[in-house]
Amino acid sequence: MKSNAATSSGNGEVKTQGRSLGSLFPHFDLFLTRQIMGEALGTYMIVFCICGIISNLQLMGIQIGLLEYATTASLTVVVAVFSIGPISGAHLNPAVTLAFAIIGPFPWPKVPFYIMAQVGGSVLATVSGRWVYGVGYEHMMTKPLHGCNGAFWVEFMATFMILFVASSLSNDPQFAGKLGGFIVGVSIGLGVLITGPVSGGSMNPARSLGPAIASWSFDKDLWVYVVAPTGGAVAGVSFYRLVRLQGWSCLPPPPATAARHAHT
Repeated sequence: MKSNAATSSGNGEVKTQGRSLGSLFPHFDLFLTRQIMGEALGTYMIVFCICGIISNLQLMGIQIGLLEYATTASLTVVVAVFSIGPISGAHLNPAVTLAFAIIGPFPWPKVPFYIMAQVGGSVLATVSGRWVYGVGYEHMMTKPLHGCNGAFWVEFMATFMILFVASSLSNDPQFAGKLGGFIVGVSIGLGVLITGPVSGGSMNPARSLGPAIASWSFDKDLWVYVVAPTGGAVAGVSFYRLVRLQGWSCLPPPPATAARHAHT
């Protein structure tokens, strides 16, 4: 009797009964599927942990503290970057995906899949957070605390800062080494600290859209949390490319490179 078990060829291609998975499903992109699942899971982790810290503080009778919120967001991003980064790049944010597609090398055909995964993960995290912790959707919403103008600019500038840092790390990974994930997490925590009192600390359209979609409550100020982070992300990546002369280092070239240019 022939076995129906799947086997793996030397080039990593999965085969079933002598036929590869690619031949059975010619339009199936396994790598993209893994990336989409990674983005959905990473965004889910971030939003679910935010649900957790909000509900736990409420259960203890403590007002939601900015430091606790920033620490939770920072640590969750560190965990997500280290676990999801090798799979999808750990964008976890539609603003990041759009910025890297507009300015960087990220392929446009993947953009809608990434964004749908990120928003979907946020919606699922909001719903499951309500089910597990009993936290109301209204507590998950991000709303301007001092008007739209202030909220817009702090969201813009914080996302600008984060994407400038992320661009530097992605362009020179050896500069930070394995500490890159921690640096990104610290920048997220700092962003929450400077935006929280003004905008609630989103810096991520998926983080704000998830609760809005889950509760089907679209506040008139929701656009701030979509436009400002996206604009800040694009500006951050663009400015990094500008000061780095589109990726060329401002540092002197190594001796071998300098000698090669001297003979040309």
